Amino acid sequence: MHPDAGLQRLNSRVTQCTLCPRLSEYIRQVGKIKVKRFANEQYWARPLPSWGDTRARLLVVGLAPAAHGGNRTGRMFTGDSSGDWLARAMYETGFANLPASTSKNDGLVLNDAYVTAAARCAPPGNRPSPSELANCSQYLLEELRILNNVKVVLALGRIAFDAYCGVANLKGLPFGHAMRHNINGKTILLASYHPSRQNTNTGRLTWEMWLDVFRTAKSIIEN
Repeated sequence: MHPDAGLQRLNSRVTQCTLCPRLSEYIRQVGKIKVKRFANEQYWARPLPSWGDTRARLLVVGLAPAAHGGNRTGRMFTGDSSGDWLARAMYETGFANLPASTSKNDGLVLNDAYVTAAARCAPPGNRPSPSELANCSQYLLEELRILNNVKVVLALGRIAFDAYCGVANLKGLPFGHAMRHNINGKTILLASYHPSRQNTNTGRLTWEMWLDVFRTAKSIIEN
């Protein structure tokens, strides 16, 4: 099956998923209550599909949509500060055509990169439960089967790292910023701190640290 068709079918299943009652209720409520600055916007308020170049050699695995970012805009890493960091780094390293990610219709196109997440619904406090992550793992597993050009998996944060290791049946790998692991001799698992405000505002993740991870991914892909 062509990856476009396989991923389209998978994303259709994702957006209709109701496996996690707590998350389903939460994203609906966020979409109704909103926040003042987005009071006039129609929220997506459903599980989010993954997106990008279906022949990508770089797979970016995030944690989960943000309540007023992806859950509002309908696209992962879109409409919040983490999305801004991701788009800008991908633009500067040739993986994206624009340096910002503001809405589904902003014209942003990913080149040789595909974006997914460990959880497809925004969780309260940005913390999906173990059972919710387990429910969502089937989608990541299927994506790994369909995306057969991937050379680098970039896991953003410990939860994303563990989610990938879980579906790839990898045990005991240490997580640390910029750490890399050779998987099966053909795929590199690259780890990064997540570009959350908690990390970027405190200096735990600086812009240069962040950009270097994408430079590393680019170098691995091209060599």
